[in-house]
Amino acid sequence: MTRQCIFPDHFLWGAATSSYQIEGAWNEDGKGESIWDRFARIPGTIEDGSSGDVACDHYHRWREDIALMRELGLRSYRFSIAWPRILPNGRGKVNQAGLDFYSRLVDELLAHDIIPFVTLYHWDLPQALQDEGGWPLRSTAEAFVEFADVVSRHLGDRVKHWITHNEPWCASMLGYQIGRHAPGLQNWPAALAASHHLLLSHGWAVPVLRRNSLGAEVGITLNFTHAIPASPSAADLDACRHFDGYFNRWFIDPLYGRHYPADMVADYIDAGYLPPEGMTAIEPGDLQAIAVQTDFLGVNYYTRAIIRSTAIPESDNLPPTVQLAPQEEWTEMGWEVYPDGLYELLVRLYFNYRPPKLYVTENGASYSDGAGSDGRICDTRRQRYLRDHLSAAHRAIAAGVPLSGYFVWSLFDNFEWDKGYTQRFGIVWIDYTTQQRIPKESAAWYRKVIEANAIELD
Repeated sequence: MTRQCIFPDHFLWGAATSSYQIEGAWNEDGKGESIWDRFARIPGTIEDGSSGDVACDHYHRWREDIALMRELGLRSYRFSIAWPRILPNGRGKVNQAGLDFYSRLVDELLAHDIIPFVTLYHWDLPQALQDEGGWPLRSTAEAFVEFADVVSRHLGDRVKHWITHNEPWCASMLGYQIGRHAPGLQNWPAALAASHHLLLSHGWAVPVLRRNSLGAEVGITLNFTHAIPASPSAADLDACRHFDGYFNRWFIDPLYGRHYPADMVADYIDAGYLPPEGMTAIEPGDLQAIAVQTDFLGVNYYTRAIIRSTAIPESDNLPPTVQLAPQEEWTEMGWEVYPDGLYELLVRLYFNYRPPKLYVTENGASYSDGAGSDGRICDTRRQRYLRDHLSAAHRAIAAGVPLSGYFVWSLFDNFEWDKGYTQRFGIVWIDYTTQQRIPKESAAWYRKVIEANAIELD
């Protein structure tokens, strides 16, 4: 017997992309070089040796793509603005051709009754700013505010939903500490300074966006990993505390007036990543700026983490009591499928931090299912993943969480950062040779969900 989970009236159903992952046209019409244009050219950085030079060629195929969005019934489209397409040098001279591209995109979306949901920064920092030092420098935060001002003055009359940053953990830690993302550095102090300046640039930009886009909703998107200890041992509990602080609390606590977590500052001082006096990048007024009131919190969720301590010998720890799902319940990114984590995360975020509303701004799965002999792409694993996560989101709403929308990641198969084109997250298949777009069965399923404003569960 099936049952229906009906979502609230005016729930916003959408899909998400980002500029470097789909646009291509990396050096056309006055666009400057980004850190990803540079990083992808370094041998060994991208799994398949590819780049986003062409990607989905969205820069040239945007009309076709918006028509497809309309066919799929999308109510909203979350996309990002390529900073170096607007300010090729990161600041100063404006590239009018770049502004015109996004203006045409917004107008076409609105003509099809699709709400534009704009992310200002999805990791493609102008290389010119990285050459100066990038996000570890305070001047980059100042340049971001200039970028936000230019874009919102041009689009703010039509765009009424703004996200300042997408996943500052990735931009700082993957880019400056782990080195798997552009600019590819491995420097803890630089990563921590970058995290502060990313959050500071958000805080500075929010009032600018409000001034230039009257009546708009303004927020930020963070990526979260629901973390649990592998056992109730003190060692595993402490390892989980540290992971949660590193991945989650370091970024959300300052946004809601709690400063940087004291336990993590102490950990970073002990590890030598910060000097004994702590976060020297903080100047008077910074924490107040970061904690500026926002209208929503964007939540990106894909999987959970079961944390096992490595600080003591395995033989001295308690046996694990929490088990990972079997391998067949993992996506091709190597991420465990754990829908309950989305429910637990949404409940935690709302009742601990009280954002006025939340959006799931990314949620999806990488599966490479291609066309069968009948031409259909039967990606049933993706449909099941989306259904089960939407069920978890619905339970969170029933628990009192003001979840206002859901954006599937991603609309298209695309350039998946250091994985290149080896992973396919899209509900639309992209043939990278011909650039043909083929909606998958998950796209047809998602269209029905949007039409019904509900999902059906067995």
